[in-house]
Amino acid sequence: MTFVGKILVILIMALSLIFLGISTVVFTTSQNWLVAANAQKKAAGELKTKLDDANAKVAAAEKDLEAEKVKYEALTKQQDNQIKALEAENARQQQEITRAGNEVAGAEATAKTALAEAEARRNEAIQLREKRAAVEDQANKFKLKQAELFDRIRELERIMETANKNNADLKDRVARYSTLLRQNGLSEDITRVKGTEAAPPVVGKIKQVDPANRNLVISIGSDDGLSVGNELYLFRQDPRPEYLGKMSVTIVDPDQAVGRVIGGTYQGKKLREGDIVSSTINPRG
Repeated sequence: MTFVGKILVILIMALSLIFLGISTVVFTTSQNWLVAANAQKKAAGELKTKLDDANAKVAAAEKDLEAEKVKYEALTKQQDNQIKALEAENARQQQEITRAGNEVAGAEATAKTALAEAEARRNEAIQLREKRAAVEDQANKFKLKQAELFDRIRELERIMETANKNNADLKDRVARYSTLLRQNGLSEDITRVKGTEAAPPVVGKIKQVDPANRNLVISIGSDDGLSVGNELYLFRQDPRPEYLGKMSVTIVDPDQAVGRVIGGTYQGKKLREGDIVSSTINPRG
């Protein structure tokens, strides 16, 4: 039974006693006083018994109330302790959340920085690869050019060796021709020596040209009917036929001759090996 229920029981018992007293007064006015007195005693005894029982119940209720109060205080204290513990745990968790949030923010900032650095390094690596590819391409071109230059050097060395041999041979021939001319009472000045006849119908090719584009060696000589002073036309057939100029024969050998360009080539064009020399204006190669 709860505390409130016990209070209600006591109130009911008190009201019962009051109503009993009223009814006793009413009864005594109408019956024998002795009988009424005995009845009242008996009723009073019963009431006293009930009152004692009620007091006992009230004492028990008070005792229970005190016990409940102790239990309530203990429970309240326990709950307060739990609330404090929960509040402390909540504060700790909030601190953990704040710390974790700060760590996450720091990690995000670090990650962004790392990503930016990685992107910069990737772009730098791409640029370095592109530069390396360009350098390697340029190096390969240089190697090819170097190989071409080495080939050209070897070719020029061979040409120089041949030219030196031809020069030595030509000097020897000039010396012999000069001796022969002096012995025959002729001038040694080659420019004064003219061919007595026009060049025969011949067609040949240029074998060598000096860097000045003035003197050249051709593939036809005295065996083909050439003589010093003959004039020949210079042509080129590839990629299209074109006139280059004229030359005068200055030295003649059986299988080749040396000549000099008259005046200069047409439009200053460079002569080259393989160009046509002919005694006629319409050569047939």
